[in-house]
Amino acid sequence: MATRTTVSGGSERQLAASSRAARMDERLNQGQPVHLSKLTPITFLERSAVVFADKPAVIYDDRQYSYAEFRRRVHRLAGALRRAGIEPGDRVAFLAPNIPALLEAHFAVPLAGAILAAINIRLNSSEIAYILNHAEAKLLVVDSELAAVIAPVVSELSATKQFVVVRDTRAESTAALPFGGQDYEAFLATGLATGEDEFEDFRLDDENDVISVNYTSGTTGQPKGVMYTHRGAYLNALGVTEMMEVQSHSNYLWVVPMFHCNGWCFPWGVTAMGATHVCLRRADPEKMLDAIRRHRVTHFCGAPTVLSALLHHPAAREFRLDHPLRVATGGAPPSPAVIRDGERFGLEIVHLYGLTESYGPFTFCEWRKEWDGKELAERAEIKALQGVPHVLSGTSLRVVDEQMRDVPADGQTLGEIVMRGNIVMKGYYRDPQATAEAFRGGWFHSGDLAVLHPSGYIEIRDRSKDIIISGGENISTQEVEKAICDHPDVLEAAVIAVPHEKWGEVPRAFVTLKPGRQAAERDIIDFCRQKLAHFKCPHAVTFGPLPKTSTGKVKKFELREREWAGYEKRVH
Repeated sequence: MATRTTVSGGSERQLAASSRAARMDERLNQGQPVHLSKLTPITFLERSAVVFADKPAVIYDDRQYSYAEFRRRVHRLAGALRRAGIEPGDRVAFLAPNIPALLEAHFAVPLAGAILAAINIRLNSSEIAYILNHAEAKLLVVDSELAAVIAPVVSELSATKQFVVVRDTRAESTAALPFGGQDYEAFLATGLATGEDEFEDFRLDDENDVISVNYTSGTTGQPKGVMYTHRGAYLNALGVTEMMEVQSHSNYLWVVPMFHCNGWCFPWGVTAMGATHVCLRRADPEKMLDAIRRHRVTHFCGAPTVLSALLHHPAAREFRLDHPLRVATGGAPPSPAVIRDGERFGLEIVHLYGLTESYGPFTFCEWRKEWDGKELAERAEIKALQGVPHVLSGTSLRVVDEQMRDVPADGQTLGEIVMRGNIVMKGYYRDPQATAEAFRGGWFHSGDLAVLHPSGYIEIRDRSKDIIISGGENISTQEVEKAICDHPDVLEAAVIAVPHEKWGEVPRAFVTLKPGRQAAERDIIDFCRQKLAHFKCPHAVTFGPLPKTSTGKVKKFELREREWAGYEKRVH
């Protein structure tokens, strides 16, 4: 006679949660054929709130809540947004570090039918104002530590008239709030009627509707808004978590900013797996090490500069890693030295490559078993490659010449990386001309120049747009040059990336002054700081004539060769 096995936890609460999830699925897929469901990452939370109801979903210092509570907070926030007048298709902006509120926004804003715009917290006031106005964000949720950045430009905001403030006791400083703003927790409390714990007005017309707009760093002028869809976010979230081998027992430390490509889609992917989010306000090496030890962190992502800072921090000398820790690095190619240091520390490092326009990671350096026996130095060289598309990027990547012909797989011939498919943006928000240019020939043009190795792995050799990647942040040389040339004593300027021990590379300016004028290095840097975010400003200035071609173009390659002489290789 067969024995029936019962599973513990089949309580009335579990049954209620399952019923709620079923009702949402019915609302989402009403009218759909039985064999077809719309893809949206919102369903990841609905499932995990049933399967992992009592499991820790979010840890933030001494605060912790379960997947069931995570879902309740998300539904309250969705309800609060709707009560505040947010309609489907509206943009809702967040300006916050990696705190639970921003994680909740990744589910609550689209649940309310709105579009999330998570803004880079390192930008200055005028840059943030431009993004808010271009996105026409109706409501801004801002961390109290960043209120001082918003205050000077409130009068310049055309659409943003409502403010919600996350008052976090863990913030290092808070400023007065001249623009007002409702407290975040009080705002959540307005979301649902007493006794209710579900926002029932979720609708999704099309899985290709926009779920978020991510603004680039303005490497060719003003920032562009990159549109992600529900479908693309769903697929890349699964792709990156499969690639990183995130599982339900994993603890994921938030180091890569959630405002970068929606945290490389990990807010959705980690939730899909039922893993635990460990939030961290800033990527401070000591705090990272403490979190790794206390919470037995199994995964995190970060730029090579973050890894370097962690590995060479004095606190790391006495640290002993006694459990597996898988780390994804990207944003700038890691040097083999960083990978070697990481392996000695005990990290398993995965190198990713992608752009804002590809939902973050599109390729990774997939490891092959036959490489295990190679020496550490050779393994590090291989791991520094950008690699191959991950499983959900498929085969939709090429390296092509100017006539869109595939370059030979010889590891020598330069070509541009182009891509298409599910993990490519829908387009640039309110910029059809830029979208058409980026999608010319039926492929997205990355602007990254690479070679294709006989193994089929790609390796970036340069960037066609002279982008500087400093600590994972993109900096436009043209933007910095324009700022310098606004100085009354400057005739012309050229800006390039130069090596930097901490940030990988930073801007250096080469300046020619107007005849009879004088200016000091400090004058130029301080002038830039009035016009740009500080991380974009030159770290050093060299005065003198600029090397030029016969047609009057500055020979930046000569400046780069001089500054990078003696280094293993340029970082991009």
